[in-house]
Amino acid sequence: MNEIAAIGIDAGSTTWKAVAVDARGAIVASSLEPTHPRIEEQTGRGLAALRERTGASASVPVGATGYGRKRVAADRVLTEITCHAAGAFARLGQPGVLIDIGGQDTKVIRIGERGTVLDFAMNDKCAAGTGRFLEVILARLQVPLEGVAELVASAARPVAVSSTCTVFAESEVVSLVAQGEPLAGIVKGLHAALASRVAALAGRLGHEVPVFLSGGVARNGAMVQALAASLGRAPQVVPDPQLVGALGAALACRAVR
Repeated sequence: MNEIAAIGIDAGSTTWKAVAVDARGAIVASSLEPTHPRIEEQTGRGLAALRERTGASASVPVGATGYGRKRVAADRVLTEITCHAAGAFARLGQPGVLIDIGGQDTKVIRIGERGTVLDFAMNDKCAAGTGRFLEVILARLQVPLEGVAELVASAARPVAVSSTCTVFAESEVVSLVAQGEPLAGIVKGLHAALASRVAALAGRLGHEVPVFLSGGVARNGAMVQALAASLGRAPQVVPDPQLVGALGAALACRAVR
């Protein structure tokens, strides 16, 4: 196994991610699990397990980013914007606009040459523009994530969901079900509503550049299609989309070693 040059941790609001990279910046090993309320303890366990798997010594530098980054003992604590830009550029090798739909916020980052951040916009005031919007309402409808894309594909039409608040939207979809609206159409409408909000945010940073997608929602094919419809062009999903921030944190440490 390649010698580990750095470790990156992305302590997100819903998932905890870590990657170990070699001197070339390639991912050697990774971990991903639901975020525990005691992030400090989770990080200690996760780091120990990752070091054991990779043979990384205690001297290997650790970078931390994400919602819980300030609660993580690390050599460098880094902003999510910087890390996501660096991680996406490392995987794709080209500038563009990165959309990262996370559990707590949605980030749209204009990435320049060499992975620099040119501009960014965030939706962090309301869950309606984040992955939490889908998570809460799909759970209420008892629709598993694994079956979402197939369900949406079967919809004859999207059912409009007008509420811009997750709490109100949850009540609205329950009413739609009671009125006899088809479940597939409601779920398609939910994806369209979220995609519309995200596309409006992304539109501030340019329309003529490639669009990339990261975060846990990038694993949802229905969301990728909904974004393509709202943006007018298909976003390219970053490889290992949930590890982008952790990768950027690791690369930042590797660069200064």
